[in-house]
Amino acid sequence: MLAPDLSGHTALVTGSAKGVGREFLLAIAACGADVAVQYRSSPDAAAEVADRAREHGVAATAVACDVTDPDDVDRAFEAIEASLGSVDVLVNNVGAFAPRHWEEIDFETWQTVLETNLNGTYLCSKRALPAMREEGWGRIVNVGYASGERALVSPKNFPYFVAKTGVLMFTRMLAADTHDEGITVNAVSPYVVENSDEFPEDLPRDRPASFADMIQPLLFFLEEDSDYISGANVEVSGGWLPEKV
Repeated sequence: MLAPDLSGHTALVTGSAKGVGREFLLAIAACGADVAVQYRSSPDAAAEVADRAREHGVAATAVACDVTDPDDVDRAFEAIEASLGSVDVLVNNVGAFAPRHWEEIDFETWQTVLETNLNGTYLCSKRALPAMREEGWGRIVNVGYASGERALVSPKNFPYFVAKTGVLMFTRMLAADTHDEGITVNAVSPYVVENSDEFPEDLPRDRPASFADMIQPLLFFLEEDSDYISGANVEVSGGWLPEKV
């Protein structure tokens, strides 16, 4: 496993009270960064993750935040800045999932999937950028989906596909918009992860991606020497080929 030296940096991982986000945050803490655990409805789990992060000798805080609400995002960043300093490592991990036929998805859920995945990525990135620009250094890593670059869709879980394609488009745009400011913006895009809600019968390499499989490209993007790599997307899919016939 890669181990970049992130001491002196402050990282925010959205949706980090549980699942992939939790593992991302703990891996970053193990590399020396102070960390903020963002949650919406799991305060006890978030507090536990923050405690685990402190075992690595770093500072940690937990912040409640609805990433789809601009005012709430601003309040969360203000709390993190007061406690840990400016966020210069941002991992946009949070994003709802609705594995149902599109006609069976109620409008509120439809909106939640779109807004948490795409709007949350936009709002948190926008709020983090001023401090990164002032510092002349920053790392943003977004979580996409393995078919997102090809805009593949399915009648099942349709808004998720749309949102994740938007996340990858946003990643490329923001990389171009920050190319001369010491900031990199990249994406990690899984197919099926070990904690996924559903598992297809035919998995690449006969298994889902592990948390470690997801962490490896994340830490690569956070490396100091990865400063020329921006706008990239690493698919953590085991070689999945969705268009095969």
